[in-house]
Amino acid sequence: MVVTDSDPKPIPMPIPEPGRDPLPDPLPDPGPDEIPLPAVVSFDAIPAVLAAGWRDFRTAPAFGLLFAAFYVAGGLVLTAVALASGQEWWLMPFIVGFPLIAPFAAVGLYEVSRRIESDQPLLWREVLSVVLAQKDRQVPSMAMVILLMFMFWVFVAHTTFALFMGVSALTNITSSPELLLQGRGLVMLLVGTLIGAGFAAVLFGITVVGLPLILDREVDLVSAIIASFQAVTLNLPVMLAWAAVITGLLFLGFLPMFLGLFVVLPVLGHASWHMYRRLMPDT
Repeated sequence: MVVTDSDPKPIPMPIPEPGRDPLPDPLPDPGPDEIPLPAVVSFDAIPAVLAAGWRDFRTAPAFGLLFAAFYVAGGLVLTAVALASGQEWWLMPFIVGFPLIAPFAAVGLYEVSRRIESDQPLLWREVLSVVLAQKDRQVPSMAMVILLMFMFWVFVAHTTFALFMGVSALTNITSSPELLLQGRGLVMLLVGTLIGAGFAAVLFGITVVGLPLILDREVDLVSAIIASFQAVTLNLPVMLAWAAVITGLLFLGFLPMFLGLFVVLPVLGHASWHMYRRLMPDT
């Protein structure tokens, strides 16, 4: 015979310790930050943000020179490798596609401009810690989008070159650059330029607001991309002009031997932050 208790045993309750405060309730999850509605800006915004970018660069030049140094060094290494291997034509898609990855160089510059704007101290430790902390936020996802588009652009550029010029031209184009200025070479340059402009336009629409937005606020990548496209479409003529200014200044920065990027990249990075602040003002 099995004997069972008719009443369940009570569950023992913990005895509160005297003099000990109860544990506080966990704080509610605040959720994502609110994304402000995009504002309408005029063409006057372009010289204004460039002037603000130049002012920020002069205020904290060391930060701009450091962040630009990585891209200058990368350009010099690519040039040295191409010249040593006799494959200078490889530089063409990288130079044309450079505007695709340039926005990622501005992440640290955004933080510097944000601190100048809010009168916060510009300490190396704090600025770099903010940049490194982005690995746990949405910036790596945006960086992956940028790098994948850049790599795909390089593939498409080389495919376009081979389709128009033939595989044999890949070995002698550096000794006969006039091939690019006649017949199929001109058509190839036109088609490649249009394709590259399409890549740049899409990535510009993603990053012009999306990249500083995910640094400035707690928002997800998709929401940042949508907000960026909304701001661009609302200010399409101004944004097209701003994109043309960025592209032109970046190409000027390649001269001589990428050294101009030491000035162009920091100024454009700071200016991009101020353009973001005009497009997405605080509510």
